[in-house]
This record gives sequence, C-alpha cells and structure tokens, in this order.
Amino acid sequence: MNTKNDDPADEVMCHCSGTRRSYIKSLHEQGLDMDAISRWTGALSGCGGCEWDIAQFLKELEGK
Repeated sequence: MNTKNDDPADEVMCHCSGTRRSYIKSLHEQGLDMDAISRWTGALSGCGGCEWDIAQFLKELEGK
C-alpha cells in the first residue's frame, strides 16, 4: 500500500487520532488553541509524539 501523499495539508500530524494538518489549521482559524484542538480532535492525548510538531505548526500559523 502506498501511503505517500504529496499534499502537505493532508499530512497526518497525530497518528493516534488521525488528525490532519488541514483540520488543525481550520480549527486554529476558528479560534481554538492547542488545548481546545486536543479536546476536539483527540490529538495530543495518545502517545504525545505529535506535541512538538503541532505546537510548532500553531506557532507558524500565529506568525502569519
């Protein structure tokens, strides 16, 4: 099975919950912070391996 996807917006950022980059961006644009995104999606509530990546992505979005 080929899991390669060239669209960065479609990248899964949290593999435990299956939360994609585009969904995190959408929630951020709606005013949700990292804690609210975690509660809404389940991201950051599993193994924690995505915490740094999601935090960094949200910082990038805030800088735009």
